[in-house]
Amino acid sequence: MEFRIADTFTDSLARLTGGEKTAIKTTAFDLQLNPANPGLSFHRLDRAPDNHFRSVRAGSDLRLIVLRSNASLLLCYVDHHDKAYDWAERRKLETHPKTGAAQLVEIRETVKEIVVPAYTQKALRAELVLEPKPAPELPPLFAGRSDDELLGYGVPAEWLADVKQANEDTLLALSDHLPAEAAEALLELATGGKPRAPTPSAETVGPFDHPDAQRRFRMMSNVDELQRALELPWDKWAVFLHPEQQQWVERDHAGPARVAGSAGTGKTIVALHRAAYLARTNNDARVLLTTFSDTLASALHAKLKRLLAHKPRLAERIDVHSLEAIGLRLYTAHVGPPLMASREFIREVLNDAASAIDGHRFSVHFVLTEWEQVVDAWQLTTWDEYRDVVRLGRKSRLPEAQRAVLWSIFERLRARLHERKLITHAERFTALAAAFSAQKKVVLDFAVVDEAQDLGVAHLRFLAALGGGRPNALFFAGDLGQRIFQQPFSCKALGVDIRGRSRTLRVNYRTSHQIRSQADRLLGPTVTDVDGNSEDRSDTISVSNGPPPIIHNHKDESEEIGAVAKWLTGCAEAGLLPHEIGVFVQSEAQLDRVRAAVRESGLAFKVLDEQVETISGQVAISTTHLAKGLEFRAVVVMACDDEVIPLQERIETVGDDADLQEV
Repeated sequence: MEFRIADTFTDSLARLTGGEKTAIKTTAFDLQLNPANPGLSFHRLDRAPDNHFRSVRAGSDLRLIVLRSNASLLLCYVDHHDKAYDWAERRKLETHPKTGAAQLVEIRETVKEIVVPAYTQKALRAELVLEPKPAPELPPLFAGRSDDELLGYGVPAEWLADVKQANEDTLLALSDHLPAEAAEALLELATGGKPRAPTPSAETVGPFDHPDAQRRFRMMSNVDELQRALELPWDKWAVFLHPEQQQWVERDHAGPARVAGSAGTGKTIVALHRAAYLARTNNDARVLLTTFSDTLASALHAKLKRLLAHKPRLAERIDVHSLEAIGLRLYTAHVGPPLMASREFIREVLNDAASAIDGHRFSVHFVLTEWEQVVDAWQLTTWDEYRDVVRLGRKSRLPEAQRAVLWSIFERLRARLHERKLITHAERFTALAAAFSAQKKVVLDFAVVDEAQDLGVAHLRFLAALGGGRPNALFFAGDLGQRIFQQPFSCKALGVDIRGRSRTLRVNYRTSHQIRSQADRLLGPTVTDVDGNSEDRSDTISVSNGPPPIIHNHKDESEEIGAVAKWLTGCAEAGLLPHEIGVFVQSEAQLDRVRAAVRESGLAFKVLDEQVETISGQVAISTTHLAKGLEFRAVVVMACDDEVIPLQERIETVGDDADLQEV
């Protein structure tokens, strides 16, 4: 018997308490091992429109809703008795008449009306209160679209009339009732985009094997797979992939390839699945999964362990390291133990050298960043190289006379480094690249790089040599809009040409429409790199709907602490578990305010370290620096005070007025 699980089941399971989840998992395992078990009572639902729906008892009041036939069993939903029955009585399993994909369709007649959520935000003792304003009646968005076109996007036939009446106010609420592929297409049409051509189902492909069905139904071939799907139901990425993501996970590339997209579109998920796919389809191959910091590498490793929890031999062939860690390991193995120059040593030498040379007004900070972002990054070793280099990303223009002064400072630093046999991080990666190019030996078969927008020049030289121009050897995931550490440079000039092999992910399944719309105000709709590769985020769509971000102003710290404590208590009362909540501040100097707020709420908490591992039952507290890549159901950002955002100490390090705007 075929045994499948639906994403509606994992979603509903996530909303239950710990003890309830245990009972449901036990029953699910029993169903998979022996669907005919006489101890399992299948109760027919008389009022359900689909006569294959059955309820299975998992406790005094808990019911699993399953679809059962002679050849298959599908886990659909779980809840307390009345709510579970109500869900089943409003749905049926259908094969879409045009796309051929299996869909769990909500019965139109059971929905009295499409209710537009009115999210009223009344701030607790706040100076700023956001209230929705009544809007004029808006015209329908899809009245001119034919039934055939809408059916082609996966809209169920019985919802065509509602779709044609939808306007800007009702569309998001309506999309909650539609299959994902239909909701995404309508949201894209409404924002001026053109959905990609729907995938027709081949005659030999079953309704559950269609790419759109694969995002919501998955075959569970053994107990291990089911256990993985149920252990972390919120991490649906470990089981269900969007067809666009699946396509880029499994595609063959003649050269380096990249997926891009704004935060929440699943770039890291694609990178994880890509690494697993390369290891699975290439026997004995070694795969490197890397990113720019130890913190993010640790987070990647934790996700990979969950993804491959029951495939340990596959996981053993995937090395997860930060770029610095893998660079140090490979340099030691192929060149020898390096003596690294610290940033403090370099700053001290540059300060002494700058002080010893008259006739300039360059600050130590400016000289240091010129060294790090230009001279050391590109490994410039002669005056001619520095005189002629294009200083991309550096705001201050330097005529030749000023460059000559700076070069005299850098020559003194280079002499001190050579005298002590010290090397920089950029020098280490550049030497590794030269060694690999000379050896022409495959050290690692494949490299998958997450947060690739923060790669430096030397990093890319190293990766280009590591890939050696082999097909599928290099795969990058990143977002140019999130570049925070590196200056722009040409990847093509360094041997990594992704033109024609780059895709921007458009579907944001993590961030609600309201939150994404707020965040998108910080960036333009299109970001382009030096090589002309563009990332267009104007057609990004969020498939979830929710309340807009709430902004509270408070007169002092104690009032803010009390308000956040009340907010946390409200989250807990609404059913959120502590580890599903994150509280963030700009720097460690503000952590005491967070501790005070969480203590007042009565919830347990953990201050995240560089390993960024959350603990079940504890609110996560962290600086925003460690927040990247983490996911929570509810988040508050505290202490957004003047001189905290942006940090005054950061502003004071600016050595040139031209850099102030960027800071």
